[in-house]
Amino acid sequence: MTAERLWNANYIKVLTANFMIYFSFMLLTPLLPIYLYDTFQADKDTIGIVLFGYAILALVARMFSGFIVDSFPRKQVVLASFLLFTMFFVGYIAAGTLLLFAIIRTLHGAPFGAVTVSNTTLAIDVLPSSRRTEGIGYYGLGNNIASAISPSVAIWIYHATHNFEILFWLAMLTALAGLLVTATVRVPYRELQRGKQAISLDRFFLTKSWSQAITMVCYAFSYGVVTTYLAIYGKESLGIEGGAGLFFLLLSAGLICSRLTGSRLLREGRLVHSASIGVCISAFGYLLFAALPNEWGYYGAALIIGLGNGRMYPAYQNMFVNMAEHSQRGTATSSILVAWDVGVGLGILLGGIVAEHQGYTAAFFVAWLVNVAGALFYAFHSRRDFERKRLR
Repeated sequence: MTAERLWNANYIKVLTANFMIYFSFMLLTPLLPIYLYDTFQADKDTIGIVLFGYAILALVARMFSGFIVDSFPRKQVVLASFLLFTMFFVGYIAAGTLLLFAIIRTLHGAPFGAVTVSNTTLAIDVLPSSRRTEGIGYYGLGNNIASAISPSVAIWIYHATHNFEILFWLAMLTALAGLLVTATVRVPYRELQRGKQAISLDRFFLTKSWSQAITMVCYAFSYGVVTTYLAIYGKESLGIEGGAGLFFLLLSAGLICSRLTGSRLLREGRLVHSASIGVCISAFGYLLFAALPNEWGYYGAALIIGLGNGRMYPAYQNMFVNMAEHSQRGTATSSILVAWDVGVGLGILLGGIVAEHQGYTAAFFVAWLVNVAGALFYAFHSRRDFERKRLR
C-alpha cells in the first residue's frame, strides 16, 4: 500500500507560518535584557520581572486556547490570534518608558500563546493520519530552528547597526508574512465539539499528562535561564561580544542533526526511547555550560543542548497527543506549551534573582539541578505513566 504524502501544500504552509511565528518572537528575546539595561538602566531583578510577564499571559492564553481551538473553526482562531500577535510588535517601537514596555511585553504573551496553540493544532489537522507522528516531529523542528537562527540574525543586525528599532520592524514584517501564508491554508472539514462536552478542567489542560508536564517544566526552566541570560553573561563575564549569535547557530545545528537522525524512532512510535536519549544529552549540556565558564563550555553546551532537545521535544509532543482523544487535540497541544511556558517563565524570573545575588554561575548550576530533577522524575515515573495512559 502506498504511504500517504507527508509534504502536502497545506502542511508546508502551516510549517512556514510556524517558523515565522517563532522567528519573529525569538528575534528579540536574547537582546531584550541588553535593551532594557541600555535603554532604561534596568537591573537584573527588574529585567527578570519584566520578561516574566509575557510568560504569565502566554500561559493563561494557552490554557484557554486549547478549549477554544477545539470548539470553534480552527482557521478563524489562528487568523485572529496571528493578527493580534503581529500588531503588538509596533508597541515595542512606541514604548518610551520601562513601565509601558513592560505592559506591552506582558500583553504580547496572550496572542503569542494563542497563535502557537492554534497553529500547531491546525498542523495536526492537515497531516495524514499515517504520518502524523513523523509530521509533528518535523513541525517542532521548524520552531526549534527558528528559535535558534533568529537570535543569531538579531545579534548580527544589532552589532552592525546598534539600532533596536530595526529589529522591532523586522519582527513585525516577518509575523505579517506568516499571517498572509496562513490565510491561504485550506483546512479539512471537522465537526465542532462546542456544547457536546461538559466544561471541566480536562477541557483546558490534559490532566492525564500531569507527570509529563512536570518534567517539561523542569526542562523549560533550564532553557529559560540559559537562553535569556547567555548574551549578557557572555558580554559581562566572559568578554565575548556577539557570542550568543554563534551559540544559537550551534544550538540550531544540534537540533537539525538530532531531528533528522532521530526521525526513525518517531516513525516507529518509540517515543519513550527517543525522549530518554534526549533528556540525558540535554542534562549533560546544561552541566557543561555551568561547570566550564569559558568559550569551550559556552559553545560546546549549545551543540549538546541542541542534540538533546531535538530528540526530547518532538517525542514529548507526540506523547501529549497520543494520550488525548481526537476531540482534544487542541487541549493536548496547549498542555505541553503551558508546561513549557511555566518552566521558561520561572527560569527567567528565578534565574534573574539568583544571578543578581549569587552570580551567573550559580544561576546556571540551579538550571542544571532543576533539569536533572526533571530527568530523574521522568526515569522513575513519567515514562511508565505514559505507557499506561497512551491511547495510540
